Amino acid sequence: MQRFAGLFLLFATSSFAADFELRDQIKDLFRHRQWAEAQALLGKLVATEPDNAEAYFYLGQTQIARGEIDQAVASLEKATGLDPASSEYFRVLGDSYGISAQKAGLFAKLGWAKKCKAAYDKAVELDPKNLSARWSVMEYCRQAPGIVGGGMGGAYAQAAEIKKLDPARGRQAFASLYMADKKYDRMIAEFDDVLRDSPADYESLYQLGRFAAASGQYLDRGLATLRHCLELEPPPNQPGRAPTHWRIGVILEKQGDKAGARAAYEAALKADPMFPQAIEALRKLPETPTARP
Repeated sequence: MQRFAGLFLLFATSSFAADFELRDQIKDLFRHRQWAEAQALLGKLVATEPDNAEAYFYLGQTQIARGEIDQAVASLEKATGLDPASSEYFRVLGDSYGISAQKAGLFAKLGWAKKCKAAYDKAVELDPKNLSARWSVMEYCRQAPGIVGGGMGGAYAQAAEIKKLDPARGRQAFASLYMADKKYDRMIAEFDDVLRDSPADYESLYQLGRFAAASGQYLDRGLATLRHCLELEPPPNQPGRAPTHWRIGVILEKQGDKAGARAAYEAALKADPMFPQAIEALRKLPETPTARP
């Protein structure tokens, strides 16, 4: 799921608060991921403006970020109820349903999953050019079984539609599906096409590194692309410094560079002291022997 995708563009054109100072304050809190502070301001806003759909929409996003999923569902259902024509509201509502499905028991999981797919489909219906909504449908189909509307056929169909709207984004979509299907040569070719035109495309660079770290293939290239990511500013909807350093550590560990891996895991924790994968990686990493004089 692409949480907060397009967030700042939406804020730039937002009219949800007549108080522009308040709007700018909330925008700044989102930029710095200060979810609790933003949630407090938005909570006050919906209390005074109970029919403000956009305020409920942003409130729901802060609740997702803080793991308050039941509250997020309620806020986002309120937003879509007040503004049933917003594609983006339904997309993020689908995110909240998807997270609910992940946390639910077996029988409840199926119900939440169907609601997730329905919300994503509604987002695409309302705005067929909403790339984030189409990507959400694609990822849902990639991960979910056919019993709840998933399947790789649907995923590839969405990738094709994405490519019609945005060729570069479409190549990324096909690359991610080829990765899932273990069609690695085709995946690399798609990423190469993206990076040939846009050498600093953060998502393609990161995904190549992620693939290398997970598969053990193309390790040198994956290391180079992840290090390139560290030279760039992560987009708001992409993994940041902590997961990038962690994946660098994974690659270095696979290459036998235990000292380099340790340094990378420690850099991940410097970026996010609670990053669980780096904590676990350090716990499992053998101590590097001290050189004798």
